[in-house]
Amino acid sequence: MTGWLLVIDMQPGFGHPDSPWFTPGYEACAARIDALLPRFAGRALFTRFVPPAEPEGAWRAYYARWPFAMAPENAGLWAVDARWRHLPSVTSLRFSKWREAEALLPPEVPVTLCGVATDCCVLGTALEAVDAGRRVDLVQDACAAGSDALHAAALTVMADRAPMLRLVTTEALLAGS
Repeated sequence: MTGWLLVIDMQPGFGHPDSPWFTPGYEACAARIDALLPRFAGRALFTRFVPPAEPEGAWRAYYARWPFAMAPENAGLWAVDARWRHLPSVTSLRFSKWREAEALLPPEVPVTLCGVATDCCVLGTALEAVDAGRRVDLVQDACAAGSDALHAAALTVMADRAPMLRLVTTEALLAGS
């Protein structure tokens, strides 16, 4: 396998049950990511979403709705999950992490994508990667959203990007499909 694994926003802000942005299915994603990591040894990059110091434009209204995200006492929510903090990561103030990640990925290599949330940061990153000409394998069972309906809707959108974007499962990927 020559591609890279790009893991989107596996952070306490999405994984802790007390977080307003808790993503059901986070732990199932985490287990599948752990299963994938040995196949991508030395070729995995994690991303993390962080709120800006001072929101601009439409972000002002967004953070007015979600003030917990900007609270200094919640800064720990935006670290990479402790299980993977030792691995390379990039930080972004945006939903899509492609701009920040692309600079660290070898040109033209395929990208295998997983993480949270399917309907937001994963979707945005996948679409930007495809727009940049990358082939993307989206590991659908190593992604999660706020609800099963949102997850399914995002997968429907991404499935329509074939053949540039292919939906795969952890089992199929590990089996070499």
